[in-house]
Amino acid sequence: MNDLITKCAPAIFVVLWSTGFIGSKLGAPYADPMVFLSVRFLAVLPFLALIGWAMNAVWPTRVTAIFHCIVTGILVHGIYLGGVFWAIDNGMPAGASAIVVGLQPVLSAVTAAALLGEKIVAKHWVGLALGGIGLVLVLGPNLNVAGSGIAPATVAAAFIAVVAISIGTVYQKRFVPKTGLLAATLWQYVGALLLTLPLTLFESWDVTWSGQFIFALGWLILVLSIGAILVLMFLIRQGAVSQVASLFYLVPVATAVESYFLFGEVLTIIQIAGMALVICAVLLIRLNGSGRQMA
Repeated sequence: MNDLITKCAPAIFVVLWSTGFIGSKLGAPYADPMVFLSVRFLAVLPFLALIGWAMNAVWPTRVTAIFHCIVTGILVHGIYLGGVFWAIDNGMPAGASAIVVGLQPVLSAVTAAALLGEKIVAKHWVGLALGGIGLVLVLGPNLNVAGSGIAPATVAAAFIAVVAISIGTVYQKRFVPKTGLLAATLWQYVGALLLTLPLTLFESWDVTWSGQFIFALGWLILVLSIGAILVLMFLIRQGAVSQVASLFYLVPVATAVESYFLFGEVLTIIQIAGMALVICAVLLIRLNGSGRQMA
């Protein structure tokens, strides 16, 4: 039974992660993006604190450790989710935003080379080129087409999001390697709030508490912010992190399929080809010289 759970957990994690784009789109009509995120972050903090208490989590006491967690949270949750939510709130299809964000492993590899001194090889540049061509094929046909939601502003917001999470991932690897995952996540959400809460001053707190919004909010809190993290903790404990990494490139595919059934978002043949190139680009980055997937 444990073996079955271990084998299924990576795929479950990827599916859960992909539904974050769906939850964002479901809730977007009922609250402004920064208000939506701030409510989510405020609600998740007591849940994480309670889980941490129940699991006897070790909380960081050094100010520098907390500071690094907060900076990571601003990048990984605040700017990343803020950019994605803003793009979707302004009409960008969930599937298209997931494809843009799907380049995160590629950009992370390049960022790690620049900031951590990790070796950058030809496959990184090939991956960037393939990913760039793929994004042009996916986004190009609908750029500035009325009603498509794919405009320079929404594409820019999605790119800022993916750059932020790429830098944040490298920053976390560099400065938060030993802090417990649960404790680090709680402080990361505090950092995210430090960014999103002031930005709500430029938005309206007139939230429509419809059944759909409550469902979307509850899903993002329980399934994404807590459930996905607990699955990730299980995977790390089982030593299956490499499996998670190898499946991350499927997130845009899963989101595109979910968006088709839930929102009727359809990709053309050219866009599907572009998505395949993005997948190839990410997969290329995730392979080492012998053809095995990297952890």
